[in-house]
Amino acid sequence: METRVKLLEGALEVLRTRGIAGASARVIAAAAGVNQALVFYHFGTVDDLLVAALGHGAESRVARYRERFAGIDSIGGLVELGRAVREEEQAAGNFTVLAQLLAGGQANPKLAEATAAGLALWTREVEAVLARVLAGTPLAEFVHVGGLARALASSFIGLELYAGVDADAARQATGALDELAMLMSVLDDLGPVVRRAVRARLRRTAR
Repeated sequence: METRVKLLEGALEVLRTRGIAGASARVIAAAAGVNQALVFYHFGTVDDLLVAALGHGAESRVARYRERFAGIDSIGGLVELGRAVREEEQAAGNFTVLAQLLAGGQANPKLAEATAAGLALWTREVEAVLARVLAGTPLAEFVHVGGLARALASSFIGLELYAGVDADAARQATGALDELAMLMSVLDDLGPVVRRAVRARLRRTAR
């Protein structure tokens, strides 16, 4: 593994185990198994290394699920994959990394921008699924797909953070998403006459 990648992986590991407060050049270099001077040689500053590590981590994790996103053909499938992603990312310690970066981004514009860019990679996958599964449904012309994608992506992040302080409430919120998926499935199964009636009613309500 080349030195640059070792440092990126080392930075992510330090964020998982020691948090952003412990992410010094010395500690990251030790985790990567390289000389501390190489942090500055390859990245200039620790902040720039953390920004690069976030992009590296987000791209590799999204790539891991891209095929599964591409195979989704229902809202229920999206909710199910979201649950699987939460479980796998939690087990890998990646929500800990995200929580640290969200906290660090409050005071560091570079980290804030990089965190937003990393989250946008996930949101684009969700948006592509929504555009595909909502096409032709009564809701298609009334839902802003990009906004809904961001709301769903944010909800999955929030649920994970919420679960750390109130697991039961997080389970209830996840159940509500399951109910939404069920409702979407029912709407999708309606016959053409009923679907036209639902669409007309939605138009009247939206006025």
